Amino acid sequence: MENEPLIRLIAFLGLFALFAGIEALVPRRARAQPRATRWVTNLAIIVLDSLTTRLMAVVLPFLAVGAALDASAHGWGVLNLLSLPMWASVLAAMLILDFAIWFQHMVFHKVPTLWRLHRVHHADRDIDVTTALRFHPVEIAASMLIKIGVVYLIGAPALGVILFEIVLNGSAMFNHANMRLPLALDRVLRLVLVTPDMHRVHHSVHRHEADSNYGFALSIWDRMFGTYIAQPEDGHDGMTIGLQWQDDRPAKLGWSLMLPFRDE
Repeated sequence: MENEPLIRLIAFLGLFALFAGIEALVPRRARAQPRATRWVTNLAIIVLDSLTTRLMAVVLPFLAVGAALDASAHGWGVLNLLSLPMWASVLAAMLILDFAIWFQHMVFHKVPTLWRLHRVHHADRDIDVTTALRFHPVEIAASMLIKIGVVYLIGAPALGVILFEIVLNGSAMFNHANMRLPLALDRVLRLVLVTPDMHRVHHSVHRHEADSNYGFALSIWDRMFGTYIAQPEDGHDGMTIGLQWQDDRPAKLGWSLMLPFRDE
């Protein structure tokens, strides 16, 4: 789909500016490190991740949307075997992909080798809109391969994949944003969606809290599978974010990229 990159870029920049503005006006927590120092590193990682997916597009026949078009052309995948209206196929694909991301996230916490990659995300001592996209390039590549496999398996329509990726990026930026929501609104939203207060628990230094609240968009999977924790035991103002050790190194680009290969 020729306009897909432009659509995704406009959605990303618009949502990034929105949530960055809100968290600047009504922050939820005081920062442990200066924004400028962290943002240079986190934004550099985001650029490297984008270059990684572009390189994958060169060496692979298809990425996620291309895989959806290929699956549709050949009639592959469960949804292509069912006679569902387009809206139902799109909705089903988005739900299944969201569950797949939840499951993948849990696996990356449980498998030691994969956790070494994923802890680059968790090493950030603050969480804000930039943390949402702070993932090691190798993890980004692995995630893309998993997504391509799921798209072929379920026969996701291309529109469903595009909408899902926009929703995924938007919801990740929303629930990582350091912004204060009214508690009553948070209680209502988290019945369905992952809110910033809900996801912040996942970034706690306490491992049992970090091993909870895996959802990015929908909160229902954590509730269904018993991985939901409502609030951090130290409170949102008192909790410590990051890994079990704390220093300023996660704000350095080279150190962050080498973290999976260090015995920290």
